[in-house]
Amino acid sequence: MPNQQATLTVVTDRGRLNKVHRLNFNLIECDKPGLQNYHPNFGGNHHLLIAVELPNTISEPPKSENHAHGHLIPMVDMGRLLAQQGVTVTIFTTPLNANRFSSTINRDAESGLRIRAFTAQLPTHEVGLTDGCESMDMLPSRDLFTNLLHAMNMMQHPLEEFAVKANPRVSCIIADKNHSWIVDTSSKFKVPWVAFDGTSCYSLLCKSKIISSKVLDNVVLDSEPFEVPGMPGPLILTKSQLPDVLVTPNRRNIIEAEGLAYGVVINSFEELEGEYLRELRKVKGEKVWCVGPVSLCNKDNMDMVERGEKSSVEETECLNWLDEQQPGSVVYACLGSQSRPTVAQLIELGLGLEGSNWSFIWVIRGKNSKLEGLQRWLSEEKFESRIKGRGLLIRGWAPQLLILSHHAVGGFLTHCGWNSTLEAICAGTPMITWPLFAEQFFNEKFIVQVLKIGVRIGAEFAVKWGEEEKFGVVIRREDVMKAVNDLMNENGEGQDRRQRAEELGKMANMAVGGGSSFLNVKSFINDIKETQCLTYDSLSNSYRETL
Repeated sequence: MPNQQATLTVVTDRGRLNKVHRLNFNLIECDKPGLQNYHPNFGGNHHLLIAVELPNTISEPPKSENHAHGHLIPMVDMGRLLAQQGVTVTIFTTPLNANRFSSTINRDAESGLRIRAFTAQLPTHEVGLTDGCESMDMLPSRDLFTNLLHAMNMMQHPLEEFAVKANPRVSCIIADKNHSWIVDTSSKFKVPWVAFDGTSCYSLLCKSKIISSKVLDNVVLDSEPFEVPGMPGPLILTKSQLPDVLVTPNRRNIIEAEGLAYGVVINSFEELEGEYLRELRKVKGEKVWCVGPVSLCNKDNMDMVERGEKSSVEETECLNWLDEQQPGSVVYACLGSQSRPTVAQLIELGLGLEGSNWSFIWVIRGKNSKLEGLQRWLSEEKFESRIKGRGLLIRGWAPQLLILSHHAVGGFLTHCGWNSTLEAICAGTPMITWPLFAEQFFNEKFIVQVLKIGVRIGAEFAVKWGEEEKFGVVIRREDVMKAVNDLMNENGEGQDRRQRAEELGKMANMAVGGGSSFLNVKSFINDIKETQCLTYDSLSNSYRETL
């Protein structure tokens, strides 16, 4: 059918702001046989808008949920995977956050993929923030989170301004489930909102079962063990290990908001979590797509080094050091981008790594007095001289994918964030589990009890973000040494654990490289295309008299 031009007038009412926009429509054939619909500026291509790095729309600072790099990085990776299937992808964020991935998507765009970033300046000054405070990890104090929240809630208008002018027309919005205004925006533009969830099917199912069963109503003490009912296998937890979202009533709306989404995309793969995915679909419906591990879209060293932020260590320096180590002899220790252990706790970790007599890479992050205090200790104790040749310290951001994929790395001491967990699985690397907060205790249970590819370090309760000084030293050097030796020793149990990890790594790569996740990405895109065909059919009928 030949293209026909038409005009639709859309009036947006934003308080004192009233604007009239005119959109050109092309009447073209839809991919679905038998349907012909009005496609606004569709250009024969579907356009997915991904909103990233916007923190929770809640009324208090986050005590546990990780929304800095924890959502930004996998959502960008997911956008790249979608663009590889031929759709147009726009990543909506703020300028400084865009700097964290701009070089990577610029390379993708130069190679012919339809992917770009659209940035809008965060109104920091209007809410009492200084320049540069564009995400949680950029805040000088957690007390400023409410200010950041107000600024982020003002980002709805620039996103809608972009959506009005977008060509091709936006077909779907993928966003964190915690942004309540996304529901309003998706309804206004008559496009589906698909929630991105940065956790696992196992974790999501745990949360759902805890809430629906009301099991916590009968738990009195924070240290009291209880069994999560309805899980495919036994799961024993304590209240002190749970995310705040489950134990604080005014935060449960975060989970409930996900019920308003058209569907959910999850950074996992079916071969890893099949039985938990099946149970989750009974709760959330069939529109749950496992599309991961999305980190596997990073194929070359440059993408691995620049993923998230520019590494604080030169790629060649890191690789040269690893090349000098024996295969499987290095422990990589990194507790995530949001953890802020005390100086005393960091010292215990360092001494434990040193005392284990295994080679190690230790990532130290932070921009505050804690890092200065640790640096003084490192200097006074001549720690780096003591471990020279056997240990490598990385201050700041580390090229984690590059390190984990190296044959010299035989173990990963991790905080059990889901991104890090999946990256270790992709590399076939067994783990030492040190959960800190959020859903990380769920992940530890999954790693150690279900997958049987990890060793516990001994953390028994969550150390909430901003409250580290209250807890002090939780894990002693002896705990670190024991966990490292248990994981790295090649006894019968250790060999079985390593073999299982390697098998899962192969399965992860197969899932993305033509297997279940590859097919789920295609299924997701086809579902959105079909939904939009029906939406445009409705639009064309509604506005037929005005066209």
